[in-house]
Amino acid sequence: MSTPPRHLPRRLLQLYVGLVLYGASSALLVRAGLGLEPWGVLHQGLAELTGLSIGVVSIIVGAAVLLLWIPLRQRPGLGTVSNVFVIGLAMDATLAAVPAAHALAVRVPLLVGAIALNGVATGLYIAASFGPGPRDGLMTGLHRRTGRSIRLMRTVVEVAVVINGFALGGTVGAGTVLYAVSIGPLAQFFLRVFAVPRASEGSTVVATGSPARAILRP
Repeated sequence: MSTPPRHLPRRLLQLYVGLVLYGASSALLVRAGLGLEPWGVLHQGLAELTGLSIGVVSIIVGAAVLLLWIPLRQRPGLGTVSNVFVIGLAMDATLAAVPAAHALAVRVPLLVGAIALNGVATGLYIAASFGPGPRDGLMTGLHRRTGRSIRLMRTVVEVAVVINGFALGGTVGAGTVLYAVSIGPLAQFFLRVFAVPRASEGSTVVATGSPARAILRP
């Protein structure tokens, strides 16, 4: 069931605030230096290899992954296309504004805060219902084409991403593990917090076409 038109401004605000906060949280994980989220490991590794900023690499990788949607017959939404550009730009802007942290007493709280902020951002942008990010659409597309579970497809893709990113110089550490075990519950909680009301009274909507088990992330 669709959301009423009057909720469109709220949904647009949620989408772009969520994407900006997602990019900022990813940048704070970089500054913490204790391990990145799976795709962040790959982005950082490619940035080390190419000399490009991690935000620009994120945009390029997002666009490349979006091309893989074509054989999977996935249809991008406004949120999908916005995801490619907004997160990368927000990452570079945050990295330019936030200096590197050196003391462990600063890096650990920065890591925890970045993961919590990532959960908030995920709930905001997915609950806006403008379509999944390119990387999550890849996983759900593989799920539909292969018949394998979303959990399996996500695990296979993200393990491959981490291994390749680490080999290229991306940071894997305690933060990577903490992110992996905590982002699911955080995302599910904030999806409920930011859910947009449906047209029917008293009900809410989460991201259209986004399986609940996917815990979609940009």
